[in-house]
Amino acid sequence: MIKRITAAVLCVILVLICFTACSDVKSKESQKKSIVTTVFPVYDWVMNVLGEKESSFDVTLLLDSGVDMHSYQPTVDDIMKISDADLFIYIGGESDIWVQDAIKEAVNGDMVSLNLMEELGNRVRDEQTVSGMQSEEIENEENAKDEHIWLSLKNASVLTEKIGQTLKEIDGDSSDIYDANTLSYVKSLKELDKKYEDTVKTSDKNTLVFGDRFPFIYMTEDYSLEYYAAFPGCSAETEASFETVTFLADKVDELDLKSVIALDGSDQKIARTIIENTKTKDQSIVIMDSMQSVTGQDIENGENYLSVMEKNLEALKEALR
Repeated sequence: MIKRITAAVLCVILVLICFTACSDVKSKESQKKSIVTTVFPVYDWVMNVLGEKESSFDVTLLLDSGVDMHSYQPTVDDIMKISDADLFIYIGGESDIWVQDAIKEAVNGDMVSLNLMEELGNRVRDEQTVSGMQSEEIENEENAKDEHIWLSLKNASVLTEKIGQTLKEIDGDSSDIYDANTLSYVKSLKELDKKYEDTVKTSDKNTLVFGDRFPFIYMTEDYSLEYYAAFPGCSAETEASFETVTFLADKVDELDLKSVIALDGSDQKIARTIIENTKTKDQSIVIMDSMQSVTGQDIENGENYLSVMEKNLEALKEALR
């Protein structure tokens, strides 16, 4: 689903920035550098690279209320935080179409912006529509890029290294700290990536069925997994057609799958309906977390990127048994 902000709304926001921005870009009350990120995984990567330097920065996660990026609408306060940031990091897909105007109007002329999909280059994948998938007919959506780049541990390693390099550019005095923290965190990412690889290699099954949206194209490509799903990753659909349910139920039977996958926060209605239409009707529902509904409270409670990906690994083991 493409999220648009009307020109009128954005103009109002930018006018307010012009009226409220003082001539001094940085507040006299604080000499901390400011980093703004859009989504939770990126925020967590930044915090891991900062490590002991965290207290020297004011780090903001814009999407901290559980709303996912496809339906996010920036507030005036959000735009002003971006405008005054030293570093702004965003995904760079269709859901971030509002970002470019915010960057153009930044009052901090030294702001560094990091478009992560640009950094990944040819690693970025088109959004996929596979057999049986119920896709929306949206004009001008050919070759839309899949934005869920963080659901790949391999991508996470590449992007963490880029974040480390960028932090050195804006705070060169702490380069050694950022190098060490980046090296340590990337090592953890690669260790978990190896666990995923080993899980897939030793599993009898190689196919997943999602009774839900499918934001996991990067993960399945990393480990050469096959998949079927009710909807593409960015779909706004919530009701699956009879044909879609029947197709997916037949696939569960054909492949002798023991589980159907649903996403975190889902009502699981489609997954249950698929199971009810299989021959045995005894499959379990496995939950995989796409990290699009993480809240500030979740972070305070200890949620982090690696912990979520570890839970996804356990779900994958169950789905492939």
